[in-house]
Amino acid sequence: MKSFMEEVAATPGGENIRACIQCGMCTGSCPAANKMEFPPRKIIAMIRAGMRDEVLSSNSMWYCLSCYMCTVRCPQDVKPTELAHALESLANQQGFRVKGTRTPAMYRSFVSSIKGNGRVHEVGIMLRYYLMTNPLAALKMWSQGLKLFVHKRMPLMPNKVKGKQDLAKIIQKFTEIRTT
Repeated sequence: MKSFMEEVAATPGGENIRACIQCGMCTGSCPAANKMEFPPRKIIAMIRAGMRDEVLSSNSMWYCLSCYMCTVRCPQDVKPTELAHALESLANQQGFRVKGTRTPAMYRSFVSSIKGNGRVHEVGIMLRYYLMTNPLAALKMWSQGLKLFVHKRMPLMPNKVKGKQDLAKIIQKFTEIRTT
């Protein structure tokens, strides 16, 4: 049986975790570190310590903004942003649900839009997101949404891509590989 460290290292995005020297540059660079249950440096230390449940049930990776500041500044090329996405994937695969954040709902809305349209449809994402989390909160966004619509920055109907079937095949292949 693989250790948690080996499992993370074998997941796309986690390959360079062993190179971490615990310098703290990732945490010092992260604009969301104060929202995370465990900042990037601590997450890596916890992975090394085999703390699978604590890591995968934390909110830390879901708060990653994908700004890549940590990745750019990492002296060892650990790629903490990619590591956060690897941990998201592992948490989803292993059925961990995160308390105290709505990011997984946003993640599912985003993926659903990509699968359905071949690209992001903002209105669809937000409708799904608010229906999953707090439908009344959508009312607060109404005026902003109307402004975007009037300025033709937010189409009501999704623009679909050509070759959507090819995208579906890629997603299916990825799903098959990921589950093996």
